[in-house]
Amino acid sequence: MKPISTILAASAMLLWPATLVDAEVITRSATADVPTYPKRVISINPCADALLMQLADKHQIKSISHYSHDERATSIGLSLARQFPATSGTAEEILAMRPDLVVAGSHIAIPTERALDRLGIPLIKLSIPQSVAESQQQITELSEIVGAPRRGIRLNKSITAAFAKAKPADDKLIPALIWRSGGLVPGAGTLPGELLRRTGFENVSKSYGLKQWDILPLEHLVARPPRLLFSNNAEVKGSRYSDRLLSHPVLKSLSHRITVADYPARLLHCAGPTLIEAVGTLSAARRQLETR
Repeated sequence: MKPISTILAASAMLLWPATLVDAEVITRSATADVPTYPKRVISINPCADALLMQLADKHQIKSISHYSHDERATSIGLSLARQFPATSGTAEEILAMRPDLVVAGSHIAIPTERALDRLGIPLIKLSIPQSVAESQQQITELSEIVGAPRRGIRLNKSITAAFAKAKPADDKLIPALIWRSGGLVPGAGTLPGELLRRTGFENVSKSYGLKQWDILPLEHLVARPPRLLFSNNAEVKGSRYSDRLLSHPVLKSLSHRITVADYPARLLHCAGPTLIEAVGTLSAARRQLETR
């Protein structure tokens, strides 16, 4: 096991903005030179929920974010998520659960953060990974904080194996675009952009003059359509959440030039274990396109 100074230093790297994890998160027993780990962990971020499900013991997790109880926002299975209480992240809810560690995203309500600081409750603010390497580093660090480094190693090996399996047999890059509801597109320098490249696609967002995350109007998409368009329309088709743009007649008229493949919105929300499903989905779409 790494020394306490190393673990605390690693935990500090998880924070954004930089906020040190209180030393009470991991302390040493007064009678034995062994670390103790948080026993009452509360997550108020759906991506943190997914990570903790893989890394922490079930009895350590006292609550998860309310997003994970919503089928449109969760990054974990609903049957699993509903085994845990959910919180909306208010200071009152969190404090009532008497946590010894709170895991949040990079943005947290100021009153909640101040209340935690005032009461000396450790807070970890997870950054949003901008690459697969950053995500795997985050997994390593969080697994050490909750006392399960071997689980972190196993999860990272699973992610690496998923990418190896999804790697195309040739170097051909198929023009593609991830186009979310409303026209939001992840561009170059984003994690989704890396996933496209590593599964045999050329992210054509740059050819439209888009920034890292930008809006692509339907008119521009139709004028120069990619070979493959990934969208989240299939999962909400026929519901009140359906994207009307993807049902536009003009797109249907281009069916001979553009293929629309389902890419659930939840795959864009988080990294970590979600990467496994994401690259599998991208790779399957590429194989299916090649068989046509």
